[in-house]
Amino acid sequence: MKALSVRGDYIMQMITGQKKIEYRTWKTNYRGPILMCSTTKKAAGAAPGYALCVMNLDRIVWDDFAQCYYWYISLKNVIEPIHVKGQLKLFSVDDDLIKPISYWDFSDKVKPLVYHPKGRKA
Repeated sequence: MKALSVRGDYIMQMITGQKKIEYRTWKTNYRGPILMCSTTKKAAGAAPGYALCVMNLDRIVWDDFAQCYYWYISLKNVIEPIHVKGQLKLFSVDDDLIKPISYWDFSDKVKPLVYHPKGRKA
């Protein structure tokens, strides 16, 4: 499956439906399912270094004002978190590693992976 590295806090916003557009300076002709992989940069409430969900890349539109591409995305599935080393641009991850799970199971699986600054638990 095609995959994209994104800040972990942004992925959590995608999962909750708060983030429906990803901003990029480049475009792709690819449309369809895309695995969202959290970068290793630690961000509060994120699971750094893990693939967490599959989004649908529905369309891409250039915005003259912002001088970037708007990637319109929608949630397809949350998945069993898998450790993934991110890359620049689109890259591939073996489909056999991607296992959709329920939101209930996702919450239980991702909770121990979430970064909490200074060791604080949410």
